[in-house]
Amino acid sequence: MSQTATTMGERVPNNVVEDILAQLPVKSLTRFRCVSKSCDSIITDPTFVTKHFKLNLNQSESLVSTNTHTGYLLYTTKDENSSPSSKHLCAVVCNSDSTLTQISRFEIPSLFEKYSIVGFCNGLFCLASSDNDLNHIIYLWNPSIRMFRKLLATPFTDEENKKNKSSVVGLAYNSQNNDFKILRLRSVLWGPAAETEAEIYSLSTDSWRKVIISMKSLRGCEPNFGRICYMDPPCIFLNGALHTVAMTTRHRFILSFDVNDESFCEIIFPFNHRDVGTVSYPALFKGSLALMAFTVSIGGDLCNIWVMEEYGESWTRKYTVPMIQVRFVDFYGCTDNGELLIKNATGLISFDLESQKQNTLAIEDADWVGFMANSMESLILLDGK
Repeated sequence: MSQTATTMGERVPNNVVEDILAQLPVKSLTRFRCVSKSCDSIITDPTFVTKHFKLNLNQSESLVSTNTHTGYLLYTTKDENSSPSSKHLCAVVCNSDSTLTQISRFEIPSLFEKYSIVGFCNGLFCLASSDNDLNHIIYLWNPSIRMFRKLLATPFTDEENKKNKSSVVGLAYNSQNNDFKILRLRSVLWGPAAETEAEIYSLSTDSWRKVIISMKSLRGCEPNFGRICYMDPPCIFLNGALHTVAMTTRHRFILSFDVNDESFCEIIFPFNHRDVGTVSYPALFKGSLALMAFTVSIGGDLCNIWVMEEYGESWTRKYTVPMIQVRFVDFYGCTDNGELLIKNATGLISFDLESQKQNTLAIEDADWVGFMANSMESLILLDGK
């Protein structure tokens, strides 16, 4: 094989070889690394990794408008046939006829046992722990090439007050600089010292740095502007920004972080944040920023769905639906066509807001559930950067 590859390299210019390899899927490229040292050198080169990623990203985005399916459902589940039982990350296509077709299944490394997926973006997954002894340890994982990176953020040092502290983590792709970034918000939840600090990790530099959360509405209050509410999912990535629910002593709002210029801004809630019994989640709804407001009342539990159809403009309440046998913690997000992903007594369902009909999804014992419009694999992390 080595002689054949060398002969081909002599006949075909290296740039042509790179162009051909860049069109191949990740699974093929990982095999071709064993063909020769020259192939391995090309595939693991940072320039080639970036080239392959951009081509794959463009192809994935162009397929979104042409595919007949309604997107890709991700979930983690235990494999009961394994001994001891191992956990897997699965991806399925949601077909237009409400059936599911599995496209990938990856075993999750056993060292992630105490960690949960808190973000995913363009083939890369971010894992963090809710355990305050571990939540400064964050992992970036690329299941396609079975590689991960361990990141060490700032730990909580006050042993006595660890229960009074929490952190929120979000993963985003910076298209301007072709970089992945992690936003980590560390909060003291209660008491006179309630405050929030922000840290940013950049994959291109492989380093963390602290930033000040500064906004016009909070001028003079930095850095002690309040605490961050932990939500699941904690951060929504849209329009180049991460969004999570935040709270000060004065009001509750959506905190937005632009990954390009690393600026923070405030998005006001569409209703009074003091409404009794209301728990709110940021979400993506048909490509727009939405707020799912779950309200517990004597007349029954309701979900009011507010949508910002033009980003940065006013909110519109699109739906009010009854939530029978559903708790707010059982909301996982929305599909691309606007159906809610919810767990109730029958299992994991997709709930059609127009007809208010539910479709039970053929997934058992899902531990974590996510949804994405485009499915792609990449070589990110293969080059060590």
